[in-house]
Amino acid sequence: MTFRSRLILYALLTSLTSLSIDALLPGLRQIGLELGAAPPLSTHHVISLFIFGMAFGELVIGPLSDAFGRKRALLGGICVYLLGTAIGLFAQSLEMVLIGRFLQGVGVSGPKIATRAMIRDQFEGNAMARVMSFMFTLFILIPMLAPALAQGLIAVAGWRSIFAAYLVIAVCLCIWFTGRHPETLPVNRRIPFRPRLLFLNALRILSSPRVTLLIIATGLVFGAQLLYLSTAADLFFEAYGVAETFPLYFAALALAMGLASFINARLVHRLGTVTMARIGFICLTTVSLLMLVATFVEVGALPFVAFLSLLFLAFFAIGILFGNLNAMAMQTLGNVAGFGASLIASGSSLVATAFAVGFGSFYSANTIYLGVGFFAAGLSSLTLAEVAIRRNEPSVIGVSR
Repeated sequence: MTFRSRLILYALLTSLTSLSIDALLPGLRQIGLELGAAPPLSTHHVISLFIFGMAFGELVIGPLSDAFGRKRALLGGICVYLLGTAIGLFAQSLEMVLIGRFLQGVGVSGPKIATRAMIRDQFEGNAMARVMSFMFTLFILIPMLAPALAQGLIAVAGWRSIFAAYLVIAVCLCIWFTGRHPETLPVNRRIPFRPRLLFLNALRILSSPRVTLLIIATGLVFGAQLLYLSTAADLFFEAYGVAETFPLYFAALALAMGLASFINARLVHRLGTVTMARIGFICLTTVSLLMLVATFVEVGALPFVAFLSLLFLAFFAIGILFGNLNAMAMQTLGNVAGFGASLIASGSSLVATAFAVGFGSFYSANTIYLGVGFFAAGLSSLTLAEVAIRRNEPSVIGVSR
C-alpha cells in the first residue's frame, strides 16, 4: 500500500470509534422514548458504557497484538464489534442496547489500539506525532458529517438504521484491511501472551512516572470531551431549543478539532511535540477559565453565540493535544508498544469515563457543569503534563521470556 492509502485506512479504522459515538447522538432521545429510561439508567449511558467497554478491550488487544501480530488483533476486535452491533440492532430494551454498546466498545479497541501500534512500528518521535496529526485531520471529518447524515437516516428508518450502518461499515473496513494491509510486527519481535509477562511488563510501563502522569492527563482531556458528548443532545435541546439543526452546530465544533490537527501536523515537526502540547494545554485552561467565569456571571446557560465560540476554542485546544499526548506517552515505549498503547488508552478511557459520569451527574439543562468540568480538566491536565514533560526517562524495555 502507498503511504497515502495507509493513512486513509488508518484514519477510517480509527474513526470507527468516533463514528460509533457521534452518529448515535441524534438518536438518543428517540431511543429513550421508544425503549424507556428508568433511573438509574439513562440514555447518557449509551455513550459512557461504550467508553467503559473500550477501556476493557484496550487492556486485552495490546498484548494480543504484541503476541500474535497487529493484523489478527485488529480483525478479532472487529468481530466482537460486529457482535455488539447486532445486539444493539435487535435490542428490545435499553438494557440490551447498553450490553450491545459495551461489546461495541470492547471490539472497537481492536482497530484503535492495533492502528496506533502499527504506526509506532513504522514511525517514532516527531514523525509519529506528525502522522497521527494528519490521521486525526482526516478522521475528524467523521464527527463533522456523522450526526447530520445519521439524523437523515433516523428520519427515514429510525434509530436502528444507525446500527445497520455500523454493521456495513465495519464489514467493508474488515475486507479492505484483510486484503491490502501487511503485518507490521515481525515474528522475532513478538512477546508471548503469558500472564507473568503481562504483569511484569505492566509494572515496567506503569512504574514510569512520565507514562503514568500522561495517562491521567490524557484521560482528563478526553473526559472533558466525553462530558460534552454524553450530554450535548440534551443540552442543545433543553437549554437552547436546538433540535433539527443540532448536527450543523456539532459539525462546526468538530471542525475546530480538525483545523487544530491539521495545523499541528504542519507545525509539530518544526516546533516539537512538547512545545505544541504546552500551547494546547495553556489554550484549553485559559478558555475553560473564561467559560467558567462567564457561566457564573450569566447564572446558568451562556448566551448561545458565546457558548459556541468558547467551545470552538476549547475543542481547538483539544485537537492540538490529542496527537501530541499520545505521541509523548508512546515515545518512551520500546518493544512493548502494543501493550503500552493498551495501558495508555485503557487508563485514559477509565479516567475519562469516571470524569464524565461524575461531572455529568450535575447536568441540569444549563452550562454550569460544563464550565466547571472543562476548567477542572484543563488545569489538572496542564499541571500533570508539565511534571511529566520535565522528566527525562530511558525507554521501557519489556520482558520477553
